[in-house]
Amino acid sequence: MADDLHAQVQAKFVDVNGVHPMTAADDAYVDEYYVPLEQIAADSDWLRTEMLAGRLPLPSYVRSDGVQMVPADLLALAERAGGTGRLRAWFLGQWPDPESGAEEWQSYLSGQYVCLRSVTPETIQRKAELIMDIGKAIASAQPESVAWLTGLHALVDELDALEPPFTGYDRLRFGGPVSRDSYIDKVRTNYPLG
Repeated sequence: MADDLHAQVQAKFVDVNGVHPMTAADDAYVDEYYVPLEQIAADSDWLRTEMLAGRLPLPSYVRSDGVQMVPADLLALAERAGGTGRLRAWFLGQWPDPESGAEEWQSYLSGQYVCLRSVTPETIQRKAELIMDIGKAIASAQPESVAWLTGLHALVDELDALEPPFTGYDRLRFGGPVSRDSYIDKVRTNYPLG
């Protein structure tokens, strides 16, 4: 049963992410920021069953050796909600409108929220706000203004604190630059402070 569930989660992961080889650097990155699924709960079959049923997110990564890797706090939101059976309703209730909540729920279930050190409704929403605010600031760029630069860098620094570094695999599966590339690294390069 365990091998079958592992294979089903693997197949669903590939459906969502495509086929992109993990390099040794990708594996090292994943080992630093994620843990093997088996470390999260005594019953890994239960975790995989919950993933396949759409009650928990898929693994964030699958290492080159086939180990399915998840955030160490994978079950934290379910605990806040009162269990995996209540997680969806609780999660949807964290957004101002049902449509946004439903979209974010699907994104959450994909396991692709690797753009956040901790995936919660609060960090998801704050990241979106910061990206919007950084975009607005750049749209009215005043690089000669110390106040503008300071304000821009405060936004970028806050986003930087929310996001991990990412790995090369992420740029392959997402088809190009990730949010760190566009809203942190590029902004710091184009608008240096001091």
